[in-house]
Amino acid sequence: MNFASDNIVGVHPAILQALIDANAGPQAAYGEDEHTGQAVADLSAVFETDLEAFLVTTGTAANSLSLAAMAPPFGAVFCHEDAHIAVDECGAPEFFTGGAKLFGLPGPTGKITPETVTATLDGFVKGVHDPMPAAISITQATELGTLYTPAEIRALADLAHAHDMGLHMDGARFANALVSLGCSAAEMTWQAGVDILSFGGTKNGAMTLEVVTIFDPQLATDFNYRRMKAGQLLSKGRYLGAQLTAYLADDLWLANARHANAMATRLANGLAETEGVRLPLPTPANEVFPIMPRSVMERLHQSGAAFYEWPGNGPGTDSIGPDEAFVRLVCSFTTTTDEVDTFLELVATTAGQAA
Repeated sequence: MNFASDNIVGVHPAILQALIDANAGPQAAYGEDEHTGQAVADLSAVFETDLEAFLVTTGTAANSLSLAAMAPPFGAVFCHEDAHIAVDECGAPEFFTGGAKLFGLPGPTGKITPETVTATLDGFVKGVHDPMPAAISITQATELGTLYTPAEIRALADLAHAHDMGLHMDGARFANALVSLGCSAAEMTWQAGVDILSFGGTKNGAMTLEVVTIFDPQLATDFNYRRMKAGQLLSKGRYLGAQLTAYLADDLWLANARHANAMATRLANGLAETEGVRLPLPTPANEVFPIMPRSVMERLHQSGAAFYEWPGNGPGTDSIGPDEAFVRLVCSFTTTTDEVDTFLELVATTAGQAA
């Protein structure tokens, strides 16, 4: 019963097999191999457009290098106050941009709006004493498991472009958002105005696979040098290319995400029927955020269930009482119905005892 993260599980067998197959014989180094070439072509087909794709090993690298392509050292990047780039990447975006300032903006469901960004921009009245607005970064799915619709993305993109800024999307859980919204990858990105996407695979069945996917060719200028200087150009790049090819083949990435989302829905539905537990947020992707009695959370942990108490005071106006806990549960492509049902039985029993 481990719902701590979708990072805790292993690699999908098809991707492991692809790595084994790619291991045979010599291949050109530094991403010039046949696997990487095929992977980039496959990615272009998925997004229905020509694009520039740079394979890296971590989401932090993908996000930080993406923002470095958009924001100068004197730039400003606007994001949600709980965004991964703001609170979980140890200052890497600031480091790789050479000092750009991140502005964390509020939003009750993990999302920012054009109105929130505009209100912040209206405070930039000091000329060169303020940093130069350079980028907006959004997370899809968000840190609270919610989703931006294509229309919401377009509204932020229009605002960004009207102020000569770029729009970056952190897509660590891109596949989970995509299958939930039922749109195409193109509709959720470049057709909605996204300039750079950090396309995530690691949380959804890959070993180490993130892709800086650039839709605006001007932003790809010199990006190879940025990746090299960051230590993210692998000499044996075939192992990244092989992962991406297998990840996209036969829509494996979408199937994995659909399964994870379905398990999260099953989990959320069961928790909603449990006395003393409430769900202040919808569960459109693979993360569930219940509020439960603190005594229940503690007993669940003592029983061996793994999940995190989530920081903050709860989403929106649904405040957390002094004897309550706001927690996060994450499902993955390996989560089973038995695992979910066993956990739900434990929650029900523990909640009953607490009552």
